[in-house]
Amino acid sequence: MKAEMHGLESAAKANKDFATDQEFKAESKYDTRSLEASYLASAELSRVEDLKLEIQMLEEVDLKLSAKSEEICIGSLVELRHKEQDRSFFLIPTSGGTLLNIGEKAVLVVSVFSPLGDALLGLKSGEEFEVETPKETRTYQVLNFQ
Repeated sequence: MKAEMHGLESAAKANKDFATDQEFKAESKYDTRSLEASYLASAELSRVEDLKLEIQMLEEVDLKLSAKSEEICIGSLVELRHKEQDRSFFLIPTSGGTLLNIGEKAVLVVSVFSPLGDALLGLKSGEEFEVETPKETRTYQVLNFQ
């Protein structure tokens, strides 16, 4: 996220410089290059602000909270079984859908605002739960978490 944020900041600066450069002043009423660059710079800066907020939220996650509370919470690394397949999930408030490689293991980041993430909150090892998807109702079992 930090790399994406720094890249967007650089791109926004370049687009802002282009939009305000006198050399690229509109040559006719149909020449909208600098106006478009201005809009693009504004959108990139807006995304930078979103990323800053997401990074701040991630930095505030207490990764040891689930061990203290003895139940799944934000910051938990959870192993689930669904249809005889075991998968690992990392539960955080943002960046859902990101795939992390931890050692030899693939871990899917799940937002607590997703149906799966919401259903996991407060559960303990061994518990089963269901999540409604557009195609089916899925049954999961919590194998363990940390």
